[in-house]
Amino acid sequence: MKLRSVFIAKIVAVTFAFLVFKHKANAQKITYYKHVAPIIQSKCQPCHRPGEAAPFSLITYEDVAKRASFIKKVTQSGYMPPWKPDNHYRSFKNDRSLTDEEKQTIAKWVDNKMPIGKPGQAPKNLAKVYVKGTQYTRKPDLTLSATSFKVLGDNKERFIVFKIPFDIGAEKNVEAMEFVSSNKKVIHHANWAIHPVSDEVDIKQGADFINLTDDDRTKYSQYFPFKKTMTYYGGWIPGTSYESYPNNFGWVMPKRGVVLLTIHYAPVAKEDENIAGINFFFKETPIERVVKVISLGSAGVGEKSIDPYFFIPADSIRKFELKITTPQDQSLLYIWPHMHYLGKKFKSYAVTPQKDTINLVSIPSWDFRWQEIYQFKNLIKIPKGSVLTMEGTYDNTKNNPDNPSNPPRNVYSANDMKSTDEMMTMLLVFLPYKENDEYIELR
Repeated sequence: MKLRSVFIAKIVAVTFAFLVFKHKANAQKITYYKHVAPIIQSKCQPCHRPGEAAPFSLITYEDVAKRASFIKKVTQSGYMPPWKPDNHYRSFKNDRSLTDEEKQTIAKWVDNKMPIGKPGQAPKNLAKVYVKGTQYTRKPDLTLSATSFKVLGDNKERFIVFKIPFDIGAEKNVEAMEFVSSNKKVIHHANWAIHPVSDEVDIKQGADFINLTDDDRTKYSQYFPFKKTMTYYGGWIPGTSYESYPNNFGWVMPKRGVVLLTIHYAPVAKEDENIAGINFFFKETPIERVVKVISLGSAGVGEKSIDPYFFIPADSIRKFELKITTPQDQSLLYIWPHMHYLGKKFKSYAVTPQKDTINLVSIPSWDFRWQEIYQFKNLIKIPKGSVLTMEGTYDNTKNNPDNPSNPPRNVYSANDMKSTDEMMTMLLVFLPYKENDEYIELR
């Protein structure tokens, strides 16, 4: 009887242990809907969906499961999602990199043969529906498109200025804007200026576009009547998403005017019919503080102060520095560094009159294909008299696999800013400082 009791007790203990183990296993089981889908949606789907730049979609379970091993490999290595800044130097609100926990979640899910789970387990915010043709959170209120342009497949770079007239009847408060194109792969970069134009000036006069590469550049003078004043300035470079203005910040779109959109088309071997434009998103709430933008470095403020002279001899590695003194108290929202293919490292910081250092951005391994408007989590105060510093390192040797010249050639910064030339630029989106700005969280 005693042996039987002991035997029964052991059976009960083993059964209980098994049930506990099974409960823990079930509790720890990683499924697609509950654990993996939220990561994919927030960090991958903005690009991996129909109409965007990524080569395939990651919208459904089937999309993800059939590429599970590949996804595990590129996320474990950090190759995807692409995020170049050093998060230890400064973290950003729009960080799309994966945490170690997120990487581990994906890896465990793949190793466990990709269990799907139940759709009801998905977090409520997983119901987000992306709008085709935009990376922003909703349908644009206004799209201004340039005329169609034939990009010749002759491996020649071209600079084209498009005139886009608009008359929207009333001023609009701008919440966000983004560059759109039928094929961004043929574009090296784009920038645009919004010019208000009075009723006395015909906004439809002049050519739809001017080819600054193949045509007579003096033709550009026909756009001078539109350039009396400028409301705002924006741009796009590979990897960039959109520019948005949180809280009660933004700028006001004039009711009537012209957008001058300059597109640098990259050299391509295959002909392409390209249509480009800008999406605008408006908000009903008033804009209490108007944002401003400034460009520093090449083709901007302080261009001639880059030290040493911005020239990169063939077969050399060179480091350059630019120091700019801040003329007033400023509150930074975003920072946008830019270099070309020879760029290897970029860093920016400010030193206050009290000798405090404010870290802004550090990109230890530059990649021209993945650039972004980096959004601060809070407004960053830069006191008047602070020395804002940019540092750029460039590799013009044959050991640089991205070097566009073989053998390497002497490189400098030219007015056209061709891809075979170089740039050392940084754009800042900012506000004039108000007391306690540094405590404002950017939502």
